Amino acid sequence: MKKLAPGKLVIATHNAGKLREIRALLAPYGVECLSAGELGLPEPAETGTTFVENALIKAHAAAQGANLPALADDSGLSVAALGGAPGVYTADWAEAGPFEGGPGRDWYMAMGKVEGKLAEQGPDAPRDAWFSCVLALAWPDGAETVYEGRVDGTLTWPPRGKLGFGYDPVFVLNGDTRTFAEIDPAEKHAKSHRANAFAKLVIDQFPA
Repeated sequence: MKKLAPGKLVIATHNAGKLREIRALLAPYGVECLSAGELGLPEPAETGTTFVENALIKAHAAAQGANLPALADDSGLSVAALGGAPGVYTADWAEAGPFEGGPGRDWYMAMGKVEGKLAEQGPDAPRDAWFSCVLALAWPDGAETVYEGRVDGTLTWPPRGKLGFGYDPVFVLNGDTRTFAEIDPAEKHAKSHRANAFAKLVIDQFPA
């Protein structure tokens, strides 16, 4: 299996919050992170139906576009009572249309959509949910590898906290009382779905 060497790595994202998290996680390993957004690379169409497929699409597009190794993250929130939705379409639920002040992503609107669909099921609807993360590494020569992580929790309403991004303000990790957006970023880095997947990447790519 191909290994990362110290040096430049393209993070295949235009999401500033996601870039901050991944940069912080990779900082101890001598990796200089450049984002696809900073390099002016276009966002490829995410035509996959799974997190793995979409992560690989983004990683290969960035690796080819920059001629450097690339790391892509595809992650999302799944709600048990909604049959696993929004899941792989997590970001799509935040797309603001012409009647919602679009274009762009409105995460408060997205959180409201989830809550509205739960409310339709009545006050006793289960609020179990989980975050999934797939990290895909790709090289310009087409080599690839994938790491998967997951954390389980429950949804709360109204949203709380300003430290996270995406659906973080409504997600409470099992065993905690705070939302992901109320947890200090350094603590979240140690226990999130992304941290879970990243721990597997580190063991594989940067063995002690």
